[in-house]
Parts: sequence; structure tokens; C-alpha cells
Amino acid sequence: MSRVIERCIRCCALAASVVASAQCAAVAAPGPIEPSFAGGLAQTLLGLAIVLALIWGAAWLMRRLNVGTPSAGAAIRIIATQALGQRERVVLVEIADQWLVLGVAPGRVSALSTLPKGTLPPRVEATSPFASLLARARAARGGGGGDDAGPADRP
Repeated sequence: MSRVIERCIRCCALAASVVASAQCAAVAAPGPIEPSFAGGLAQTLLGLAIVLALIWGAAWLMRRLNVGTPSAGAAIRIIATQALGQRERVVLVEIADQWLVLGVAPGRVSALSTLPKGTLPPRVEATSPFASLLARARAARGGGGGDDAGPADRP
């Protein structure tokens, strides 16, 4: 036990002497050391170059490994997708001669339906109730929706 205490005291004394000699060297220095603008700029530019090189290297590696790019002869193809909520969606996937309707939620994928391969019907734009009410109000007022005059320009 006494040897452990003796070693600890020697280490503390050695550390104290190193700190004291560093302080003496700092006092003996010819003047205060001020950080230079050029040194800070060089350090910042070097850090930026390293970060940009890492980004470029990651992009090169992803291209090299074909990450995120579908292959030409892929057996699975996403036909359509529709968001239902913030994290939930319905996905139409083509596999061989079938279409699968999948429900996708965080941590879960559920098969909703299986359909024969076909073509999607043309997309019909649904008008909102507000849009139809606005069109009726403009027609009743005589605006028709074609004029660009604001309220200040009308009599």
C-alpha cells in the first residue's frame, strides 16, 4: 500500500514540475501569443476541405456499389404510391404479372390486395368543396374568374 502511495506522490510531483516549467517558459516568451487570422482561416478551410472530401467519397462509393439505383432487369417495380398520413402510405407494386397493393406504416408492411397486371385509370382531379363554392360565388357576382382586378380596382 505504501508503494502505491509513493508512486502517486511521484506522479503528482512530476506533473507539477511539468506545469511549472511550462509556466516559466510562457513567462519567458518575448510577447503575448495572439491568434492570427490567417491561421484560423487555414484551419477552417482545411476542415471544410476534409468534409467535402468525405461527402464526395461517400457519393462515389454509393455510385460504385449501385446503392439507390434500380437495376434494368428488376423483378419488382413500384407503379404508384399514395400518402395516407404523415408516415402511412399505400403502394402499388408490380411483381411479374401481378400487382400487389401494400399498406406501409412505420415498422410494418401489410398486403392489402392482389390484382392482375393492368393499366392505371386516368387520374381525375377532384375539386374541393371550397373551389366549387368560390366558382359559384364568382359566377353569381359576375366575376366569372377571368378578371385580374382586385377589390381596389372595382367600382
